[in-house]
Amino acid sequence: MADAETRTLLIVEDDEGLQRQLKWAYEDYETVIAGNRKEAIEAIRLHEPDVVTLDLGLPPDPDGTTEGFATLEEIMRLKPDTKVIVASGHGARESALKAISSGAYDFYQKPVDIDTLGHIVSRAFHLHDIEVENRALSAKEANTELGGLVTGAESMQKVCRMIERVATTDVSVMLLGASGTGKELLARGLHDESHRADKPFVAINCAAIPENLLESELFGYEKGAFTGAAKTTEGKIEMAEGGTLFLDEVGDIPLPLQVKLLRFLQERVIERIGGRKTIPVDVRIVCATHQNLEDMIAAGSFREDLWYRVAEVVVRIPSLAERVGDPVLLSNFFLQKFAKAMKRKVKGFEPGALSAIENWEWPGNVRELENRVKRAIIMADDAFVSATDMDFSDGEAAEPLNLKQAREEADRNAIQVALARTKGNVSSTAKLLGVSRPTLYDLMKQYDFEA
Repeated sequence: MADAETRTLLIVEDDEGLQRQLKWAYEDYETVIAGNRKEAIEAIRLHEPDVVTLDLGLPPDPDGTTEGFATLEEIMRLKPDTKVIVASGHGARESALKAISSGAYDFYQKPVDIDTLGHIVSRAFHLHDIEVENRALSAKEANTELGGLVTGAESMQKVCRMIERVATTDVSVMLLGASGTGKELLARGLHDESHRADKPFVAINCAAIPENLLESELFGYEKGAFTGAAKTTEGKIEMAEGGTLFLDEVGDIPLPLQVKLLRFLQERVIERIGGRKTIPVDVRIVCATHQNLEDMIAAGSFREDLWYRVAEVVVRIPSLAERVGDPVLLSNFFLQKFAKAMKRKVKGFEPGALSAIENWEWPGNVRELENRVKRAIIMADDAFVSATDMDFSDGEAAEPLNLKQAREEADRNAIQVALARTKGNVSSTAKLLGVSRPTLYDLMKQYDFEA
């Protein structure tokens, strides 16, 4: 964290006497003074202060709050991570509520007490530092897992480690998991970690293509093979030569086509539709499905011999509800991503929204969470997303974590959730859990969390 001398504090105040008093009181900071909205915005652009004290009664409306709120709105638009401390003697309660909902960090009622305001300023700088560290941590986390996958959950980290181990081989891999759990992201990560990374990664969703077209999509066709076949066309298998072919929803391949796919896997040659020559193809096969293929084998709708060919290694992907702490971690990741892309000044989640995120069962998994956060960014009127913005009604959130479970599991889950909420900051996590830092470090060591 930076020393106080390097910190810039912007004081927006039209009273010259109070300007001098505040500048003297905060001489440990690099203080910049502005007496009106124009000067304040110029100072924001030039000095990029981390903390601002803002008097709402600015000229040409010194007896009102219109100009002050207009200044606040413009500051939050230009530099939304700035901590703005609003001071006013006009309609204190109403002004405070409006200021906080507009993105202000805190509100202080005039007349100003230098010592009290000084504590608020110091705390604002401290919080700003924590948020900077957390953003850096989130960015680091987003790039450390397989394929850029964002997770802090032990169950998902085990999946990533397993895929990294099998990536260096050419065994066929079957990814089993519900819709929206990230099967294609993991398949791409597997390809990127393999010796085939510089060759094509070709994906095909077997459930999205009509049965009568799936064969030509996979194997290609010769010119004149059927009506409309105006030219010879390579299939997805050929297109993946030297690389990886990802068959998503492999359980939807019809039985007759399963026979042809099995022959390719056994002999590593294909014949295009309408063709007579065999074409050798070197590809690595990765498959995925949300269906229970063992039940389908028992029912006769999926070939057992094909299963053994495409599932030399089986990886079971946990649902989002099973990934303790990840819903909040991913929510923060998506919020930063979409807020930046949409140029919205949304900065975080209200406590009620975080509770709903933690306790929801997430039947649609990561895809559902991503869509809800994107919707919330659009719908949010304030700087912080509410449960309503996330489309949660009062009766929808699941029950809180069951603390009657075994102590070890409860401790582990509580730490994981708290770390996700604080984006990995140990001091904030300790405060949230109501324990000391040494105690938290001991617990993290006991449960194999990275400090």
